[in-house]
Amino acid sequence: MQSLTFSDMSKAYGGVPALQGVTLTLEKHRIHALMGENGAGKSTLIKIIAGVIAADSVSVNKDGKQLPLSNAQDAYNAGFRFIHQELNVVPQISVAENILIGRNYPRRFGVAINWRSVHRIAQAALDFLGASHINVQTLVGSLPAGDKMLIKIAAALVADGALAEGGIAESGVDADLYVLDEPTAALTDAESEMLFKVLQRLKDKGAAILYVSHRLDEVVRISDDITILRDGKKVSSGEIASTNKEKIIKEMTGRGVADTYPSRMSDIGEKTVVNVSNVSTKNLSQLNFKLREGEILGVSGLAESGQTALLQLFMGMNPILTGSASFNGNDLPKNTSQAWANNVAYIPRERRSESLMLNMPVRSNIMLPHLGQYGLKSDKRGETEQTNLLAEKVKLKFDSPEQPVAQLSGGNQQKVVFARAICGNPRLLLLDEPTRGVDVGAKYDIYMLVRELSAQGCVVVLTSTDLPEVLGMCDRILVLHDGRQEHLLETTELSGAELLSYCYSEKTDSSVTQQANL
Repeated sequence: MQSLTFSDMSKAYGGVPALQGVTLTLEKHRIHALMGENGAGKSTLIKIIAGVIAADSVSVNKDGKQLPLSNAQDAYNAGFRFIHQELNVVPQISVAENILIGRNYPRRFGVAINWRSVHRIAQAALDFLGASHINVQTLVGSLPAGDKMLIKIAAALVADGALAEGGIAESGVDADLYVLDEPTAALTDAESEMLFKVLQRLKDKGAAILYVSHRLDEVVRISDDITILRDGKKVSSGEIASTNKEKIIKEMTGRGVADTYPSRMSDIGEKTVVNVSNVSTKNLSQLNFKLREGEILGVSGLAESGQTALLQLFMGMNPILTGSASFNGNDLPKNTSQAWANNVAYIPRERRSESLMLNMPVRSNIMLPHLGQYGLKSDKRGETEQTNLLAEKVKLKFDSPEQPVAQLSGGNQQKVVFARAICGNPRLLLLDEPTRGVDVGAKYDIYMLVRELSAQGCVVVLTSTDLPEVLGMCDRILVLHDGRQEHLLETTELSGAELLSYCYSEKTDSSVTQQANL
């Protein structure tokens, strides 16, 4: 394949256009970035290319030949492969089975599954990716999010025609186009680097790559071309070398959004709200810190160092074994129901699998933890009014409170989770990767919400693999190593390089950790 053009892509829902006459040309040996705010039409475009939804109009031309594109099989036959943002793996089966899922397993004498070949094929895919640390016989449910994404990527690299030999699609013949939707959202920096090397190899072999990401730095770094959508229309398309981050942001949002973080709106209060003293749990140890009204604490460390476990401590999901901890002068909640009832709000890392009921309406998703405020009798009218007020506050783009959450873009789904969190006027807000897979405009909206809550005295504990985000939003940063508190750092004049060095260091700096009780 030399070039692939999707012409006049259009799609409307209920008369409302989601994509309007967009033409996209992709070329072999090149990575083409697709960018736009949530709701700009990126997901609709990808679903059309994948044959998942029927376009109102589209024409596909591959090297001068028209191709059919009416269903997913057409897309597959055309050599299109997709790696989506959400971690849709099957946790109850092995890594090897997930990598080969949906394919014809190699068999002995055409009958019994040849498990040795299955494992060999899966291992070859992981080796090609550079993820040989993953055991192909391990159940996927026990693996961290980053490894699950690597497994999904490996599955897309398996060549159907090479199953009998246990091969991998290295020639570019098996797949001409790879479409990656926010692939690094769940990856660490090291895992992202592994992915970038694989993309370069696929690119060198002749594949075209359509790359969707909200991370501007990586887009500018790895892409050759870029197309920007806004409100379902193509704003611009050209070589990445001819643009810059500021121009990209302006074209995405239609306004000048500074690539910075909103300033603190008020000083940190004097009252201590959270007090953690010598706490150890099943997977955490040596926790010692106090948090005052309005303080924002970042939690950093290498992958799986206990960041999520620390948030779950305050939700009653990670019981204390030794030591003591209090919130507003009382013991920590014993379970999630107590936590929500006592003004503790939690936004988990995986919104689709841990936060949302996708087939249920926006109203139900927002109000579920707060139904007690209406007493024993259901009050749909009151819930609807509250939903509309919260939707306006978080700048949610939706049709109505009864719209299923599954129909919303990723960024708007995240805003539904935020609306739920702020509904109860939280005094402690727990954020686990709160802007993962969210565009620059929606990120700024989320940062403003966090600043407003902080100004009202709410304590915020935030984990993020985005070091500039942690440095830009947090007052102090707690660094964990294997679940153990190693450092408690002031962010003033702390650089990203310095923070990263603390994350990799196992040596405790007593002059830093003594700040814990300030």
